[in-house]
Amino acid sequence: MPETPASTSPILSLPARVLLLGSGELGRELTISLKRLGSHVIAVDSHAHAPAMQVADEARVINMSDADELAALVDSVDVDVVVPEIEAIATHVLLDREQHRGLHVVPNATALVMTMDRQRIRSLATSLPDVRTSRFRFASNADEVAEALAHTGLPAFVKPTMSSSGHGQSRITRLEQAADAWQAAQSGARVGTGRVIVEEGVAFDSEITLLTVRSWDAASGQVVTSFCDPVGHRQVDGDYVESWQPAEVSRLALDRARAMARSVTSALAREGGGPCLGLFGVEFFIRGDQVWFSELSPRPHDTGMVTLVSQDQSEFDLHARAILGLPVDVTSTRPGASAVIKAPGVLRIPGYEGVGEALAHGGDVRIFSKSATRVGRRLGVALTVGNSVEQARSRAQDMASRVRVVERDIGATRASSM
Repeated sequence: MPETPASTSPILSLPARVLLLGSGELGRELTISLKRLGSHVIAVDSHAHAPAMQVADEARVINMSDADELAALVDSVDVDVVVPEIEAIATHVLLDREQHRGLHVVPNATALVMTMDRQRIRSLATSLPDVRTSRFRFASNADEVAEALAHTGLPAFVKPTMSSSGHGQSRITRLEQAADAWQAAQSGARVGTGRVIVEEGVAFDSEITLLTVRSWDAASGQVVTSFCDPVGHRQVDGDYVESWQPAEVSRLALDRARAMARSVTSALAREGGGPCLGLFGVEFFIRGDQVWFSELSPRPHDTGMVTLVSQDQSEFDLHARAILGLPVDVTSTRPGASAVIKAPGVLRIPGYEGVGEALAHGGDVRIFSKSATRVGRRLGVALTVGNSVEQARSRAQDMASRVRVVERDIGATRASSM
């Protein structure tokens, strides 16, 4: 459904200069998609040699949650667009530069401020008449967490208002767990806000990510919203371990999810002004025909990595094209699945065994080239297709299980080659 025509075309001149804030594995794939369209990418992260930096044109190392450091960087570079990839960003700096200096931020700075904070995005969602959420309350201390449980009921989840991949999240089944959950949220937050969301534990059949794309339609001179086939995913401790596309969802449930995703992303466009282009990862809980809005990310989603094999244009291609003002195609071409490869422990230099064995069974393996700084850190992903989702899931899990992450002895390797 098209929106009101824009006063000016959002199509960027190519090649575009892009400032990428966050350089993880999602940023790496996005950088590759942008480079294929001739873009010059400056990749930024808090440490050197992050995944996206390894394929970008330039790299910068700063603390992006430090307002002074971020402002100094933004003011020192000549770019056409700023593309955030993580939550830990001093978004008010981007908002100031957008409002007063015409900085082009994707999707817009106001949308970033709202989506990076669960309190803001949940408040926006509940203000929309066609969006349904679980019961929730916000809390500023352990006592307020306990009080919120009277509204949400048990079981419930306590999450930092700014975090991702399950960091700082706790599932509460007893009132006595409130204090521990509060502490876990404070220590696990990406950015400390002093607030948590206490959320009803919905009894759902499945979770899906609905990749929602706002792109420019040159023929009509309007922004249009389109949807990829739903992506199903399974999480452990709040972090995804496998995903597949298409997820099995009833027609009515899918229609409801699409309506909610359109409503929330359109509201973000109204709040911030401008076309608000790009891909959004919108998460839902599904039970039969019932749908609950959960969260929204204004960028490619980790569960959407399956689109690298299930669509001709992956979620990274779609995001790159949309933010540059180019046409998109969200069509899925085959059932696909992804399965995560994780670190078994803290490793100085990770090495990977069994990759050839995994690839011999078909599909693809992506190694993210990250250090293994903690147990369970996501270091790679197995990707494959099948005649059915079930077959693709089985193949992806088998491939991932064949890849073994070990400590690599660089000295011994060099010695043996001499």
